[in-house]
Amino acid sequence: MSDEVVDSNPYSRLMALKRMHIVKNYEKIRECTVIIVGVGGVGSVAAEMLTRCGVGKLILYDYDKVELANMNRLFYQPHQSGMSKVEAASKTLSFINPDVEFEYYNYDITKVDNYVHLLDKIQNGAKITTSFDEDKSDTEHSSSVDLVLSCVDNFEARMTINRACNEVNQVWMESGVSENAISGHIQLIRPGETACFACAPPLVVASNIDERTLKKEGVCAASLPTTMAMVAAMLVQNSLKYLLNFGKVTPYLGYNALDDFFPTWSMKPNPECSDRFCLDRQKDFQAKNHDKPVEVDHNLQEQEEKAPSIENEFGIELVESHQQEERSFEVTKGLQYAYLKDQKSSQADDLLESEDVIETPIESVEELMAKLKKI
Repeated sequence: MSDEVVDSNPYSRLMALKRMHIVKNYEKIRECTVIIVGVGGVGSVAAEMLTRCGVGKLILYDYDKVELANMNRLFYQPHQSGMSKVEAASKTLSFINPDVEFEYYNYDITKVDNYVHLLDKIQNGAKITTSFDEDKSDTEHSSSVDLVLSCVDNFEARMTINRACNEVNQVWMESGVSENAISGHIQLIRPGETACFACAPPLVVASNIDERTLKKEGVCAASLPTTMAMVAAMLVQNSLKYLLNFGKVTPYLGYNALDDFFPTWSMKPNPECSDRFCLDRQKDFQAKNHDKPVEVDHNLQEQEEKAPSIENEFGIELVESHQQEERSFEVTKGLQYAYLKDQKSSQADDLLESEDVIETPIESVEELMAKLKKI
């Protein structure tokens, strides 16, 4: 055992990242608050990893109870059968690291009243910090959480989390495991900057198996603690990179256990997204970036000044088109959409597909000037 691992230093494993010059301030993790929705196969393991890393506060959501079938969830124990998952998880995790603050809620987030409570927790559920005002009195400050992790196993709950995070502009990460338990994925979602869960059909890792054939009445989806742990590890690793600001935070990372294949991908938001809050966040993001000062490349500027000027007697100018670029829904090799949305046909689309449309070649200023001189 290394010298720095002592009882008085429960965060020594993260301190090693600082000694390796990977993380500048590992103690920042103590101030972070993370919401985990769903403490099943992925969520329970993710919660344990974050607890062992010394996260400041964990807020857990689930509405299921512990069953004997959940014993492959790594830390659930037979004597906890019948308890709510969030209560059992909180008790077990508090023994692992008593310095972590825990809150848990045993309800369905898709219900209206519960959705309002979830919104409030996202906005005001962060670990409370105390500061001294000018009159030297203690003042408690609450703020939004640092990250939301979706570890649910159904579409409705994912859409609820997506809507809530879009509404309050909260960064979150989505995760999932396939029906046959041999593939999974994680996805970072920054409202307005990246595609939200409603922007396009969700991405899944192609497994060459029609998962519709796996669903049978009365039979639950397959569950492997190995796959669950792999996906949870990718999720927490990406969370630590985001929270502690090191490495590259991946936008999407898949995992196919059959081929040991890890596809990655990034997707821009859909300007026709069905979530109105996503459209609002897109406008906010575009306005924010529009106001940023443009960096001037002085080397390029000097080259342009030295370049011989071309006489332009006709005043022809080529301007950048501000038309929105065509959005492609093609994905990288190894990924596919979970389903395909209905494509709405329009007159413009029909016109573009018509054989009568003639493609106009792009001409330079010199070519246009030469043509005008011949007239």
